[in-house]
Amino acid sequence: MQNEEGTICNERIFNDFFKSNARLLRNYLYYKFGDLDQAEDLVQESFIKLWNNCSKVSTGKAKSYVYTVATNLGISITRHQKVKFKYQDYVKHVKSDVDNQSPEFLALEDEFKVKLDNALAKLSDRQREVFLLSRIDKKTYKEIAQLSDVSVKAVEKLMHKALLSLRESIGNI
Repeated sequence: MQNEEGTICNERIFNDFFKSNARLLRNYLYYKFGDLDQAEDLVQESFIKLWNNCSKVSTGKAKSYVYTVATNLGISITRHQKVKFKYQDYVKHVKSDVDNQSPEFLALEDEFKVKLDNALAKLSDRQREVFLLSRIDKKTYKEIAQLSDVSVKAVEKLMHKALLSLRESIGNI
């Protein structure tokens, strides 16, 4: 273990590092993702992660660490927002297609939509993304793997887990 005097775990060194890098990191994230509030939140989260892992991160690697953590968190948030927007558009499209249905059917449909929304909310972000890309956007596992920068096998596992979770939440339909 390193001497704590010269590491990022030293509170004075950490504070100096934060003061000299937080604003630059915030600006970088703002330019990258276009949302100032989100950028400020990401800066805070990345510095918290740095503090929690300070014994594992050398002072020389700290800047790279916070930039990498913040960028990855921002990408995750952006990916999640895209999935949410695609799903919202799909729901609006489905609602506009249904007009002359019986009241019983409409009631059952509303009940199912609530079940589906709750079941989708229980999925992890990655499972929800894979499920919606496959079932709503009709993407192949290979296309999803390329979009998500993971292997096809990882997409298959995520889809399997998503389907199991949905079946458990909604039941066999």
